[in-house]
Amino acid sequence: MKSTPKPSKALLKQIEEQGQELAYLQRKCKEHGIPILIIVEGLSAAGKGTLINRIIQPLDPRGFKVSCIASPSRDEQLRPFLWRFWRRTPSTGRIAIFDRSWYRNLLDADIDNRLSEAGLARAYEDVRAFERQLRDGGTIILKFFLEITRQEQTARLTALQANPATAWRVDDAVLQRLGRYKEYDHAVTRMYRESDADAPIPWVKLKAKNNYIATATAQKVMIEVLGKRVRLAKGRGISIPKPDRPSAMPRFAHAPKLNQVDLSQTLSKRDYLRVIEEKQARIHDLHNEMYRRRIPMVIVYEGWDAAGKGGNIRRLTARMDPRGYEVIPVAAPNDIEKSHHYLWRFWSEFPKAGHVAIYDRSWYGRVLVERVEGFCKEWEWKQAYREINEMEENFVNAGTILVKFWLHIDPKEQLQRFKARELNPSKRWKLGEEDWRNREKWEPYEKATNDMFLRTHTHHGPWTIIEANCKRFARIRALDTVIEAIEKRFSE
Repeated sequence: MKSTPKPSKALLKQIEEQGQELAYLQRKCKEHGIPILIIVEGLSAAGKGTLINRIIQPLDPRGFKVSCIASPSRDEQLRPFLWRFWRRTPSTGRIAIFDRSWYRNLLDADIDNRLSEAGLARAYEDVRAFERQLRDGGTIILKFFLEITRQEQTARLTALQANPATAWRVDDAVLQRLGRYKEYDHAVTRMYRESDADAPIPWVKLKAKNNYIATATAQKVMIEVLGKRVRLAKGRGISIPKPDRPSAMPRFAHAPKLNQVDLSQTLSKRDYLRVIEEKQARIHDLHNEMYRRRIPMVIVYEGWDAAGKGGNIRRLTARMDPRGYEVIPVAAPNDIEKSHHYLWRFWSEFPKAGHVAIYDRSWYGRVLVERVEGFCKEWEWKQAYREINEMEENFVNAGTILVKFWLHIDPKEQLQRFKARELNPSKRWKLGEEDWRNREKWEPYEKATNDMFLRTHTHHGPWTIIEANCKRFARIRALDTVIEAIEKRFSE
């Protein structure tokens, strides 16, 4: 590789002193539970590895992880492209460093015309939402781009080829990208513009010609950003600062309301038995076809305690291939889940293409249980509406069929079911003190539920309220809704 000009003693001393300051800030960020995400991008031979190595040298290696982002694996290709990056986001107090990132996907898609203009715009919108969600969740995000001239890149690649120890790094793909330098340059310009369009997390542009100067500049930026957050945490005792401009809550005028539902609807046992097997057989066939077409599906079950979610799910999956679906019961987050953004655990469970994920409770706990019980701050649950809508839109943009159920019963029916559970030894385990406690808060939960409909009844993720006072009616209604959603997708 073309040699970098020999650094001055003053520059080396600056790098050493700044490295010591970064080591101190790393310890403080760990102490305050502040997650850090560092992205290093640039064209081939720009010196990404060298920059990362110099940044991490003074740091505690137990507190960071470097991920080299290569082409997606087969498993990653079967999910939305942001899935693999969500899984690698840092937990509280840790540093994640990405050698290349989601931007590599977008740059390649841009110059290879893998996406339409509209598709590329949606992808950038998804990325902006992703970064904003992490930032608003308390993650420090730093984005470095090493800029290199065509002349410098050519010289470095030639040097790499001439050395038997490094020649393997210059494959046909690298040479092809070198020949399309001008196209990449245009794509990078677009990347700067698109990624900073909304709630920007600005790029730090570094000149690749002198990697010592690039290192010193990157260190200086890191010290400024991390130091500011540490000072804030010291002063207020917090690791997640309230956003300067909280997200405006969305509003959907045609959202359903609980008081508009007719709970008197019933279905006789005779009629239920007459149609249930036919509906389940149709689900079986559609499930197989979804697998063949590689279409993923996400089904969300929310509703009142004792509304019949479990029984509903059992009838839905009765004829489905168990290898092609998973039922995911969502309880309070564990310690690992708490150390990440609250959406992290749901992204981690996203189904492969052709598979179905059925959530018994879901991410809507943020705006229901956590809101009513005071487990999160008001600005956090208000902000969550937009974040949830963005996540669901990302799912749908990736080809997912999304169905969301609320199983609705009235307080009288719930009380009868609670008492029936108490008297039945085989079902008594399903009833706990928490259920009775939640029942006493029926009104605030009802208000939170109606707000949830109002803020998240989107065109890509509409809610279906299931009249569940009659369990048989509710089960058939849910089956019909799932069948309709899949058939609609097949017809598009």
